[in-house]
Parts: sequence; C-alpha cells; structure tokens
Amino acid sequence: MADSVVRSDQKKKALHMLGLLSLLLVMLKVAATEFKVGGADGWSIPADGALQYNQWAERNRFKIGDSLLFVYPSGNDSVLSVNKDDYTNCNTATPLAQYNDGHTVFTFSHSGPHYFISGVEDNCLKNQKMVVIVLAERGNGSSSTSSPTPSPSTDIVPSPAPSGQESPSPPEPPVETVPSPAPTATGEGPSPPSGASSLIISFIGSAGALVGSSLLLA
Repeated sequence: MADSVVRSDQKKKALHMLGLLSLLLVMLKVAATEFKVGGADGWSIPADGALQYNQWAERNRFKIGDSLLFVYPSGNDSVLSVNKDDYTNCNTATPLAQYNDGHTVFTFSHSGPHYFISGVEDNCLKNQKMVVIVLAERGNGSSSTSSPTPSPSTDIVPSPAPSGQESPSPPEPPVETVPSPAPTATGEGPSPPSGASSLIISFIGSAGALVGSSLLLA
C-alpha cells in the first residue's frame, strides 16, 4: 500500500515537471521568428526590378533559433545549403545539405554566414541564391577594461626662506580627474538573446526525456 502511494506521488511530480518543461519549450519557440523567403513569390528566380534575396536578408536581423521557410515546386526546384566557394560558383554538386520537399524549414543553430542556392544551376546563375548572416549571442559577462595606473606624484619641497621672512605655503596637491564612463548606446533595435538558447533547448530536451523514462519505469 505504501509503495503504491509513493509511486503515485512520484508520477504526479514527474507530470508536473514534464508540464513545466513543455511550457519552457513553447516559450522558446514563440521567441524565435520564422522568415518566409521571397514573400508571396516564394523561393524562385527574382523578377526584373524585384528585391534581390541578399538585399532582403540585409534588411532583417537573424538570431540563433530563427528559421527560414522556403516554398517552391518540389518537382522543379530545391534548396541547397553550401559553402562560400560553391555559393560564388553556383556549384550544385557538393552541397552541405539538400532539400527538395517544396516546403523547407531551415533553423539556424549557430551564428555566422549561411549560404543558400537553388538546386538548379541555371536558376542560381540568375541570382536565386542568398547569404544570411546570423548574429552571435552576447555573453552575460561584460568586458571590463583596466584603468590606467596613475603616474606617481613628486612632492615639491619649498626651499627655506631667508631669515625674517615667512616661509611660502606648500603648493596644493593636484586633483586627479576620473573620467566618467561613456553611456551605453540605446535605440539600436532588438538585441540578440543573452544566454545560449541552443544549450537551454538541449538541456530541456534531455530533462524531458529523463522525466518521460521515469514515468515508463514507475
């Protein structure tokens, strides 16, 4: 009887923990942004006079956890994730990753440049390609600069006055001026998240798996 009560309490605690982990995952998912490449036209050859993909990418801010949505006819086109050289030369032979499902979602897992081209070489040569720069995450700690060491002051000893005259008063010590810290810049748009969100997601996923296994074993 006692064992069944203990197991019931353990299951309740595990369910509560699993609910909290699910809520955290939902909150992280909401914080991320999905960008549809090409807008209503989707992933296709840019029309004459239309906004080029790189121009569109430069107007947006991408962070780790955000994703790109590529919509295209699966039988006629595809998306290739490539390195810089293959991007420049429109080389479709050795991609880092290839997608041809017609509704591709690519999630950014690290910062830096990401290169995408069409799986059709002729389309790539017609500027169906894009470079996306993902912003690096800022650390919690702020870098501190060491203040310069003040130069040692030399005491000035006045020479003794002749007899019958008052000795001059010693000069006042120099006042050291400490520069005030420069104000931090504001109004520069949204900043990337402070914390390693990818590590948080991995931790939450591992904890969820542990709680789920404990439920099965109970």
